[in-house]
Amino acid sequence: MLSILFIQLVSALSVFLPFLAGIDPLGGLETHTGVSTLVSILLFPVVVHGTWRLMRQRQGDLLEASLTAGPGDPSQGQESGFGEISRPLDVPRAQSHGEDGIAARIDSLLVTRSLITAFQPICHLGTGEIVGAEALTRFMDAPFRSPDQWFADAESIGRGLELEFLALETAMAAAARLPAHVYVAVNLSPSACLDLRLRDIVKKSRLGPERIVVELTERSPVADYARLAAALAPLRSTGLRIAIDDVGAGFSSMRHVLRLNPELIKLDRTIVAGIDKNANQKALCAAMLSFSSHIGGGLVAEGIETNSELATLAELGVNTGQGYLLGRPSVLTEDGSASWWKNRSPASGIDHRHHVHGGSFGAGATSFGGDPHLP
Repeated sequence: MLSILFIQLVSALSVFLPFLAGIDPLGGLETHTGVSTLVSILLFPVVVHGTWRLMRQRQGDLLEASLTAGPGDPSQGQESGFGEISRPLDVPRAQSHGEDGIAARIDSLLVTRSLITAFQPICHLGTGEIVGAEALTRFMDAPFRSPDQWFADAESIGRGLELEFLALETAMAAAARLPAHVYVAVNLSPSACLDLRLRDIVKKSRLGPERIVVELTERSPVADYARLAAALAPLRSTGLRIAIDDVGAGFSSMRHVLRLNPELIKLDRTIVAGIDKNANQKALCAAMLSFSSHIGGGLVAEGIETNSELATLAELGVNTGQGYLLGRPSVLTEDGSASWWKNRSPASGIDHRHHVHGGSFGAGATSFGGDPHLP
């Protein structure tokens, strides 16, 4: 725009100055050339006015942007002392009214520690012996929310890891009342596995590392498997085991299996449900059995709910499983017993009467990342 203004100015001066000297500036020019020159002269004031308005508007826009951004606005790059634009400042975003309510609930929960752990038995399918138990977090604070919602709310305000580790500490304390031959499975996110607090909690626990199984769920993304494997390696060297949950429910779970080489693979309920009537599910289960054996891992069937499913899985060679048929989640008493423990002793066989009507605790669908088929 400035270059056009300069050309217009030169053209105008080339006409006006000769006029002032008494010379006809258009003399000797062809008609169309003279007309073009006159048009340029007439447009000169229009161009000047338009340029002036454009510059005023640009100045106003810059002023408005500076007032809106304010000092230190993280959305605006800041000029350094060398005239370069530095990276935006990391300033926390103001919480909305809804987020304020979430923060208040999570803060109260973290202070009062008002959560407990229920355990669901993991049994040997042939003998009925309880070989393990999955820890499932239950929340006591009002208003009622499923465990999934509590953890999602905490994650939404950046407090997810704090709640995960509170749930883990609670589970480890409760699991100390389980018999010494029973392992404890806890659900953790990959982010929690990368955190040094995990090692501290395991070290301080009254359980030996060989009795702890960390379950990674299918829905938890892993950005860097090498880093995750390296973080878990010191714990695994002490005897802690890794399980991949929900295998068969999606692609991510199989990627977890291939990249982390877990000691346990948990077969998702979608494969177990109705397996006694579906040849394709049987074939997939058999393939997973072969695969788990090949990598040196064990297979655990999740969500067993009928005697027919149990019988089919046992015939296929699945050794361990969990589900409503085998025992619902239950809170341990002071002596370490639970509703499903009272009617069963190790190697006593599976008591189907109890499994069908076993006691349960709470509502919701998950532990800290847990099984959506649990009550």
